[in-house]
Amino acid sequence: MKIMNPIKYFLFLSFLALVSCNNNKSVESESQVTEAHADNENIYVSKAQFESAKMSFGSVMEKDFAKTIHTNGTIDVPPQSKAVISAFSGGYIKNTHLLIGDKVKKGERLLSIENPEFITMQQQYLETAEQLAYLKSEYERQKTMLEENITSQKNYLKAESEYKSAVARTNSLKKNLEMLNINPTSVLAGNIVSQVNIYSPIDGYVTKVLVNTGTYVSPADKIMELMNTDHIHLELKVFEKDLLQLKKGQEILFRIPEASQDNFKGELHVVGTTIDPKSRVTMVHGHIDEKIDANFSVGMFVEASIVTETFTQPALPDDTVVELDGKHYILQLESEDADGYQLHPIEVTVETSYNGYTSFKTQLDPQATFLTKGGFVLIQGEDSGGHSH
Repeated sequence: MKIMNPIKYFLFLSFLALVSCNNNKSVESESQVTEAHADNENIYVSKAQFESAKMSFGSVMEKDFAKTIHTNGTIDVPPQSKAVISAFSGGYIKNTHLLIGDKVKKGERLLSIENPEFITMQQQYLETAEQLAYLKSEYERQKTMLEENITSQKNYLKAESEYKSAVARTNSLKKNLEMLNINPTSVLAGNIVSQVNIYSPIDGYVTKVLVNTGTYVSPADKIMELMNTDHIHLELKVFEKDLLQLKKGQEILFRIPEASQDNFKGELHVVGTTIDPKSRVTMVHGHIDEKIDANFSVGMFVEASIVTETFTQPALPDDTVVELDGKHYILQLESEDADGYQLHPIEVTVETSYNGYTSFKTQLDPQATFLTKGGFVLIQGEDSGGHSH
């Protein structure tokens, strides 16, 4: 008894399985489908079977390939797109209406803080500002009197010192009030408040809320964190040995392995200038293609390849290649008749794959025709237990 080789055996079973699936659909398809079979190292596929499985043929063509540096990293945002909110002075949290995920605009009120000391600071500013007017008048009077030799140098210097000290004290209190978002002009008009507001310094989203209403916070405490995700980018780790191959503008191909197998594109923008002495890696910064419509989140792990060189060579679509027991095969069209096709399995050695095409170390006939769609799906279906036809 002649033993069929592994590639023919699996293809034969796969085609029969697909025929069986089609037979369950309709009697009409049963009459149209001709059994696929192996003969003299070839596999015969009927045209009805070919069309039913939506297979296709193609030839070797010149395609672009790339030399790449493989790396990994994360999705991140620039430092100016992150903000940590804290208070310039201690106080009790009032009116925290925001939750994680809420969107905020630059200048929008985030929360209020209450502290009796705010009232004291405003009173001191008001008193100092009023005293300043008197000291300025006295200083100018002493200056005029000194010019007319009516007063002594000592009295003039004393008035000048008191006035300049009051100016410094007033300006200091004024800056403190402005840092607390209290309007000094409003204080001079007699409007004194016990609560101050904290406003958003950026457009973005609330990513952390670290306090509750009534919580006492000091100037060192974090209240919440904000992030603007409009300008997300790639932060990738590159080993020292690969640095000299990198330059601005090179293409980056990346994917998010935990979320999707889709490949996305970016561009190398900044190459780090320092190397970590322990890990011997540096960080490179990449921009993500603006045309990509995907919900990337900051912190996502990415696997990336940086394209350092491109070249062309003969290739076939990735689906042309069938992997079986650690070996790779392609199916070459040997002949065609009115009813179907004779396909011949050829074992090949794969060189590389890029942008949906595979190149080979094995020499292929540039004039030959190959099954470019259908074989891989059938082989995988049979190998997984024959449940997917």
